[in-house]
Amino acid sequence: MPITRRKTPVAAFVRTAVLAMLTALAVAGLGAGPALADDGNVTWTVRTVSNHYGDDRSSYSYDVNPGGRVEDAMVVANKGKSPLKLGVYAADGFTTDTGQLDLLTKDKKSVAIGAWVRAGRDSVTIQPGKSVEIPFTVTVPDNATPGDYVGGILTSLTQADEAEGINVDRRLGIRVKLRVSGELKPTLAIENLSLDYAGSFNPFATGDATVTYTIHNTGNAMLSAQQTVSVAGPFGWLQADADKIASPPELLPGESWKVTVPVRGAAPAVRLGVTATITPLLTDASGSTSPLKPVQVTAGGWAVPWTLSLLVVVLIAVIVAAILLSRRGRVQRKLREDARVRDAVEQALREQETQAR
Repeated sequence: MPITRRKTPVAAFVRTAVLAMLTALAVAGLGAGPALADDGNVTWTVRTVSNHYGDDRSSYSYDVNPGGRVEDAMVVANKGKSPLKLGVYAADGFTTDTGQLDLLTKDKKSVAIGAWVRAGRDSVTIQPGKSVEIPFTVTVPDNATPGDYVGGILTSLTQADEAEGINVDRRLGIRVKLRVSGELKPTLAIENLSLDYAGSFNPFATGDATVTYTIHNTGNAMLSAQQTVSVAGPFGWLQADADKIASPPELLPGESWKVTVPVRGAAPAVRLGVTATITPLLTDASGSTSPLKPVQVTAGGWAVPWTLSLLVVVLIAVIVAAILLSRRGRVQRKLREDARVRDAVEQALREQETQAR
């Protein structure tokens, strides 16, 4: 399969490229079989070696005690017509914003798989049509924290493109998943749950709600999850459920994944409650997936359609205007009454003066 490339100026230090798709990477949805890099004059494959760990493995997977050591190998084959010199190294893995597993570039410091995996050589030269077996070891520190770790072992080819003044780095590798023995704590958390509401012109018609939250892997095991979201009015009335939500990628310990879920048919109940539920999914060494105890979080949000808000504003303005007019009328009536009384008193005084004369 083709691999991705990164171009960098020759004058600058050479940075390695984004990881070429890992062999049979589960989170990337790739199938089993050797990985192939084919870009013009550059063609090579990588695959796992057949040994007591298994035949035709799509990736490396180990359960190791703290302080333990594993020995394995990778086979690299040159499918091109000229000798091929490749760099060999390991790197830590991480989940990208698109949900794919990637590996740190060589200039980034690895602290787990990339630091624990050591290839038998830093580079290898392979003749056309030939293959080379590259042994490597995985040495887990005595103080390693129990849980899941993911990275990869890579082959790398950097070539200069003088026409464009750039270096192109091509990488191809195989995923390494390691579970360090000890207490496994698979835990997911829902954070920053919120709701936005968009109503229609009809203030009494249903509208659309947008629910956002973040799934945070707070445990020490790789986890995916099943998700459900619903919104409802006071006392749980007028509930609306979201359509089926795609599962997030398998998150490494400490990683987060932002989720945005549309919920159609939400009632304009002024105040809506939103409930998000996730069921963590744990995959064991055999590849079997088991659901864990669901995690549920609730929050509230306003659901006032703009037309209803406008009507409320107009109604308030009418009420205020009526109160002001009523108050003004009372003041004017009082002024007229005071004037009438004053005129009557003055008239009475004038009549008394006339009679006295």
